[in-house]
Amino acid sequence: MIEVGSIIKDFGSKRVLDKVSARFEPSKCSYVIGASGGGKSVLMKCMVGLLTPEHGSISFDNRDFLKLDYYEKKKLREEIGMLFQGGALFDSLSVQENIAFPLRMFTNMKEAEIVERVNFCLKRVRLENSNHLFPSSLSGGMKKRVGIARAIALNPKYLFCDEPNSGLDPITSRVIDELILEITEEYNITTIINSHDIKSVFDMGDHIVFIYQGKALWEGNKNELGNSGCAELDTFISASEFGRGGK
Repeated sequence: MIEVGSIIKDFGSKRVLDKVSARFEPSKCSYVIGASGGGKSVLMKCMVGLLTPEHGSISFDNRDFLKLDYYEKKKLREEIGMLFQGGALFDSLSVQENIAFPLRMFTNMKEAEIVERVNFCLKRVRLENSNHLFPSSLSGGMKKRVGIARAIALNPKYLFCDEPNSGLDPITSRVIDELILEITEEYNITTIINSHDIKSVFDMGDHIVFIYQGKALWEGNKNELGNSGCAELDTFISASEFGRGGK
């Protein structure tokens, strides 16, 4: 479980996150939604340690990340998988080397063990025998699946996904959604997804946090979205559905 308590993040005189609190449970796909510039990406960056908030707490199973020392934070980061927008693969490395990267960085596994783990992860994302391909030869959906394979290479307890459906067609988006959901449930992962894809939110939003102008205005699940009582959320959903041609 991940708990965020009263997070404040400033950039100069601008307050980007204003006392944001939320709770994310294992085996659930939790979504953080909101308009661009509203603070959701900054919240995720604070949660994974890329940014340091001015105030608040970020607890991973009762371990306050902000109070850990360097070595404790490094150890905790080994439990975190990250799927970056666009996949963020290393162009000069093969699929196998991309997935092996965190294993080489954070473990003392032998080469045979690394290859075995890479093959397991590739099979899990249904990309068997693609080890020696390079990112330039992959489709957008394949890059996302390789990104997921790399994100789960260390068998993480926590998985962060930044716009996993960005740039994908509807069919490929559905494949990525189903894969993230399967992995979340199968491995009891606490999964947090930043997304503008309102269809994914309606389909998979076990828990949803709506960020508006740096504040967490609403929390609930996909079944409660239609009766949120939050005017700003209703406007966001309507604009999102209009932009994609209806739900």
